Amino acid sequence: MKIDLADLNAFLAVANAKGFRDGARASGLSASGLSEAVRRLEAQLGVRLLHRTTRSVVPTEAGQRLLARLNPALTEVAAALDAIGSQADRPAGTLRLNVPISGARLVLPAIVPRFLAAYPEIRLDITGEDNFVDLVAAGCDAGIRYDERLEQDMIAFPIGPRRQRFAVAAAPSYLARRGRPTHPGELLQHDCLCFRFAGSTVQPWEFAQGGETLKVDVSGPLTVQGGAIADLLVESAISGSGIVYLFEDWLQPHIDSGALEPILEPWWLSFSGPFLYYPGRRLVPAPLRAFIDFIKADV
Repeated sequence: MKIDLADLNAFLAVANAKGFRDGARASGLSASGLSEAVRRLEAQLGVRLLHRTTRSVVPTEAGQRLLARLNPALTEVAAALDAIGSQADRPAGTLRLNVPISGARLVLPAIVPRFLAAYPEIRLDITGEDNFVDLVAAGCDAGIRYDERLEQDMIAFPIGPRRQRFAVAAAPSYLARRGRPTHPGELLQHDCLCFRFAGSTVQPWEFAQGGETLKVDVSGPLTVQGGAIADLLVESAISGSGIVYLFEDWLQPHIDSGALEPILEPWWLSFSGPFLYYPGRRLVPAPLRAFIDFIKADV
């Protein structure tokens, strides 16, 4: 069966964007053109690939199977073409990164503007999510994760700060009202503002001092899921709702301003910084190679 590659790309654009209009914006094609291409592809295959309603577009079971095979295959084709293009003086193309929200907030701002200035022909397409992700299936060239959340069989090297800490802080008004904890165990008697990953329970707060490590199963009046809304924890802490536990760099501006006061600092957990990682069994696209070289030169 001879299938037009453009029709396959049209299906990918719509399925990945979850809509014809968003697919059109992402691909630079018209929504009507994408719709016609998908109908043509469905007619040739003899199966429906997308469920269409006035509110959403989602792949059918057949569409999901096709999507799972096409994303990595066409990503590899793009990588091969980019590798050929890397012989040019100036790398060009799109670099797709998948990063945790903390990385988007604390690591990339110091890198992205300078990289874009150095490589104006490269476009960055960055997705922020905290869950585990299959880079190839997601159509991404590389990701940023911490060592315990790295995918297996990946090439990885450091990016951003090499040591980080989780900090604990509260508003002066809260500490005046409820008292200042002097040991992590005392947090069980306090209002703690909690975080959880999708599909998991509240994450325990971890502490370490002098070889002793502790995990405290905290609870409190507010729990958020996903790093994208972690600022709600910070704002609630500033308002006096409770104690917040988050990356030190995230809380530091509020500590410096006096809106938050650090507590239990001798117990703050230190851990290794994030890594850039990418599949090792594929060609490295020219934009990713440029990004890798830029990061290594910046160390």
